[in-house]
Amino acid sequence: MAADQFKIKTELLERLHGRFPEVRQQEFRGDTMLTVAAETLPEVMRYLKEACGFDMLLCVSAVDHLGEDPRYEVHYTITQAETGVNLLVRVPAPGENPSVPSLTPIWRSANWLEREQFDLMGVNFEGHPDLRRIMMWEGYPYHPLRKDFPVAGVETETVGVAFTEKAPADGAPFVTTPGGRTAAEREPRSRS
Repeated sequence: MAADQFKIKTELLERLHGRFPEVRQQEFRGDTMLTVAAETLPEVMRYLKEACGFDMLLCVSAVDHLGEDPRYEVHYTITQAETGVNLLVRVPAPGENPSVPSLTPIWRSANWLEREQFDLMGVNFEGHPDLRRIMMWEGYPYHPLRKDFPVAGVETETVGVAFTEKAPADGAPFVTTPGGRTAAEREPRSRS
């Protein structure tokens, strides 16, 4: 990161923490990650956009920490287009039905990005104007990117729509091996 970007980011974060002292900050290899509570997410993000110049929402993604509490996190990557300063903002989303406020009133680009996370991870975005599936068909009861979703898929009753049977993964050359002692024993690789 250039020295001027570091200075800009440092000043912006000082202003942010002056206004929102509850926001936690972590640094990793020059990247800054902020942890924000779901209740204050819209207010913090509006401040970052309007007062700090983060004018672009680049990405919305979600992480499933199966077996941990909170189980889910929603991640937002925002940037200042002019300076190239980026921030990762993460929001814990606990429970069986994870939910966070929608950011579509702040960034229109959040619309499709939130729909994708709703569809594939099952995260509900409260206040979203059109929260419906974007990749899987309406009525599909699962969220394929959750860690408890089987790699081979799930048989469905909906004949004629996409795959209705499990994917034939048994004996395939790149299937992970559960229970291996090391990552090399578990990871998918060609096995003969």
